[in-house]
Amino acid sequence: MSSPSSTKPDLSTAAPLTGDGGDTPPPGKAKLPPVVWLLGAVAFIMGTSEFIASGLLPQISGALDVSVSSAGALISVFAVGMMIGAPVMSVATQRLPRRSALVAALLVFAAGHVVGALSSNLGLALVGRFAAALGNGTFWAVGAVVATAAAGPAASTRAMGVMVGGITLANIVGVPLGTAAGQLSGWQAPFWTLAALAVVAAAVIARRIPADTTRADTSLRAEATALRHPRLWLVYLAIALIQAGLMAAYSYIAPLLTDRAHLATALVPLTLLGYGVGALAGTTVGGRLGDRRPYATLVPATALTAAILGAITLWASNSVVAVVLVVLLGTAGFANNPVVVGEVVRIAGAGRSLPMALATSAFQVGIALGSWLGGVALTSGLGLQGPSLTGFVFALAALLPLGLLAASRRKAA
Repeated sequence: MSSPSSTKPDLSTAAPLTGDGGDTPPPGKAKLPPVVWLLGAVAFIMGTSEFIASGLLPQISGALDVSVSSAGALISVFAVGMMIGAPVMSVATQRLPRRSALVAALLVFAAGHVVGALSSNLGLALVGRFAAALGNGTFWAVGAVVATAAAGPAASTRAMGVMVGGITLANIVGVPLGTAAGQLSGWQAPFWTLAALAVVAAAVIARRIPADTTRADTSLRAEATALRHPRLWLVYLAIALIQAGLMAAYSYIAPLLTDRAHLATALVPLTLLGYGVGALAGTTVGGRLGDRRPYATLVPATALTAAILGAITLWASNSVVAVVLVVLLGTAGFANNPVVVGEVVRIAGAGRSLPMALATSAFQVGIALGSWLGGVALTSGLGLQGPSLTGFVFALAALLPLGLLAASRRKAA
């Protein structure tokens, strides 16, 4: 693709072109535009950054002379930055062309990693992580709008599947490679690498994504009006509950596997790899099915997630059974993600960055809530069964807003 010009169509707002005389191909058949795959690649960078600190906490704590638990604040502050920063930065960049907002987000993200790599104390490292989270949140608020608008209504969920797939692939490839690089070359090495990749991505986006020629109805009032749909808040609730269910169990999956299922410690990374592969498969399937029948995909996938969490609670004392259930959990749980984000686009309308930013916040609320309550359950009398039981309750609760959404959609139809 050549550099954008004033005569070139805007990929971030134009409907996808088809090759059959203007007829729209069936969902799942239309070819996604290149901009979607570009943003999926950037999502890989963002996902690697979000989770890389977890694998490097011992090295970071030693280098900054703090405890591992204190260094864990680098994970919490990133989640807070995403939770609060996504809607705030969405409003702050409201009048910027989307290409400019994406480039600015990547440069802030890169600056945060530079600050982190140069940090000699925990306070400065926390500032860097917060800045990186702001960049990450802005990217998702704007990038999801650009991707879904470029893909068109018939393929918006599939476009989100590509972006969510970037995060999933980051967990499978990016985080393990980054962790290994940090262990071999110092914890700053992956931070410098991510900063450099972000700058390269900013340059590519500046060249490959056309500047907006118009930004119709982009006032803050118009964005706030889109939030008045009650169904939108039910989607946010479903997002938070589904994520809480997954993270309550996944945050403590290592002790489940080693202490309850008696799996060899050396096999835990392979099991987590299987979880990641399952998550990638679930994201792909959910993205393809969700455009045609969103709630016929969401409700069964969430019910299956709850059933798997219940099975983990009851029967994960055998290592083979536990491994199989963990892989299935990744598949069922992640099938929801592109579909719920696609529903935000459908309800709020295409081109709305603030509703998309709040979807990002809903994911982070679920992650934080699930991890916290899963930890509380782990230290209670429930012991190693506590986190998965907590996740089971969250997943069951998610069926309520999803059921209401499905019913209202049928009624409207």
